Amino acid sequence: MFDAYLRRKIDPPLDAAGKRLSRAGISANTITLAGFAAGIAAATAIALGAPLVGLALIVLNRLADGLDGAIARASERTDLGGYLDIVCDFLVYGAIPFGFVLADPDANALAGAALLASFYASGSTFLAFSTLAEKRGLSTSAQGVKSLYYLGGIAEGAETIVFFVVACLFADHFAILAWVFAAICTFSALMRLINGALMLRAQR
Repeated sequence: MFDAYLRRKIDPPLDAAGKRLSRAGISANTITLAGFAAGIAAATAIALGAPLVGLALIVLNRLADGLDGAIARASERTDLGGYLDIVCDFLVYGAIPFGFVLADPDANALAGAALLASFYASGSTFLAFSTLAEKRGLSTSAQGVKSLYYLGGIAEGAETIVFFVVACLFADHFAILAWVFAAICTFSALMRLINGALMLRAQR
């Protein structure tokens, strides 16, 4: 919901850093994979009972996620880069809730499963629409320049990051936080489904 607004604020400093990293010979894919490693390490730290370490690693993951796009814009955007970026994002977004489940299965398993199901619903509406948008030649840069069509919703990247931060800070309350965010993500997926269907119908 806030991604489009935040992109206007964070893109200029990210683009400046991306240009410097590109000139230093660091590729966007290298940063993507480094960020992915940080995200998986974050999930591992959470699973081992160190959510604050996990939080620091999540911040590194999100920083890398912003920098890889900035480097790509400063050098060359490729389909491989866009593919790696979205796949790594989705894998990390699934791994972090799973880390909380592993940390305390008795307290967190059911809420974690509901959250992951809501992520699955949100991701499927997002990715399915992007495929058809490409087929129909639709494009948008509302959430920044992307490799695929970004169909916005109530729960986007910014809201997910905020949830992860709060969950790490208040790990003992993960279950209730997960139930609340799962409801938000499910509603967002429903809105994306309706919005996407209306857009595709209008393009007939």
